[in-house]
Amino acid sequence: MHGKVKSMMEVAGIYLILAVVAAAIFYPLVWALGISFNSGTSIYSATLIPTHPSLEHYKWLFTGADSQYVTWYKNTLIVSACTSACAVVLTSLMAYAFSRFDFVGRKSGLYTFLLLQMFPVLMAMVAIYIFLNLIGLLDTLAGLILIYLGGQIPFNVWLVKGYLDTVPRELDDAAKIDGAGPLRIFMRILLPLITPILAIVALTNFMMPIFDFVLPSIILHNPDNYTIAVGLYHFVSEKYSNNFTRFTAGAILVAVPVALIYLFLQRFFISGLTAGGTKG
Repeated sequence: MHGKVKSMMEVAGIYLILAVVAAAIFYPLVWALGISFNSGTSIYSATLIPTHPSLEHYKWLFTGADSQYVTWYKNTLIVSACTSACAVVLTSLMAYAFSRFDFVGRKSGLYTFLLLQMFPVLMAMVAIYIFLNLIGLLDTLAGLILIYLGGQIPFNVWLVKGYLDTVPRELDDAAKIDGAGPLRIFMRILLPLITPILAIVALTNFMMPIFDFVLPSIILHNPDNYTIAVGLYHFVSEKYSNNFTRFTAGAILVAVPVALIYLFLQRFFISGLTAGGTKG
């Protein structure tokens, strides 16, 4: 009897912790959603449950005469999609080379990647600004994509290489006996096995441009080139000063592409793990 009571108390404690964590996570989200449906512009008069719910802020974002929200949203999706796709291709090929081939400078390259991870991108912002200005990519989405790619390659390569190192080399040797070359081995044998880690790389690189504010705010100057984070900042700082209800409505919509890409990549997590279990 004493053991049963102790077990029930442990279960109750676990549920209590989960309830506290859930409240800490969902309470701000519920408040943000409620604020976005409140009429007016002041955050102080907003309520958790709007007395007169309104879609006026969402409507203004897409149809307002002086709203550039759609442009900022499109810019962000372009940067995120290009960064994610290029990161997956470049990272997978570079990680494959470092994991499976011996070449001059291999160890030095890995140590260099490890060293570069110790320094944040902000330390090189002056050099990045000058570099983009020299090559004519300052205040462009292409320049922003280039910086995101360069900044994430060291971490991504180390991440995928570590995953590749766990795949038995006997699979490569068996494919070589059948006459497969390095590219075919990578595409047919290894790529299905490393799909889960590449899905993580795709997701993290897709999310970064959406939520990053500092880097695009330094590189982008033209409002037509703003990403969503920079554009939303100006909702409460300049032209639309203290317009927190519109800001919140715009911020809520930011979660939509992240949720969609996560749902899309879930099947790659599952299929990659299944392929790994079957072929391994």
